[in-house]
Amino acid sequence: MAVKPSRDFFSEGIGLFNQGRYFECHEVWEEAWKRSHGAEKRFLQGLIQAAVAILHAERGNLKGAASVYAKAREKLDALPASHCGIALGEFRIALDEYFDAALNEKPQARRSRPKLRRAR
Repeated sequence: MAVKPSRDFFSEGIGLFNQGRYFECHEVWEEAWKRSHGAEKRFLQGLIQAAVAILHAERGNLKGAASVYAKAREKLDALPASHCGIALGEFRIALDEYFDAALNEKPQARRSRPKLRRAR
């Protein structure tokens, strides 16, 4: 009998995040987070918090967005520019641009949603 491969929660979460499905990616990444340790655990927690912060911003909860975004950046800033195959430096810049616009209520925030890209 063939063994069914386990879900790739990390990649699934990236796809959901890049589609703007922040609540769903949070749920999927949480499953990966539960199984992780060390720097990987902090990385996943930072990604989860980034998704939650964007969700708060899009729902108009700017105070909540700013608070959760600060927690996400604290975790993500401690990691190298390329981490777990992700261009994390590029992602941090995109997050900064998004939250600069969103927290200052600039209309371009919705158009500048950050994306997770594979490191080259």
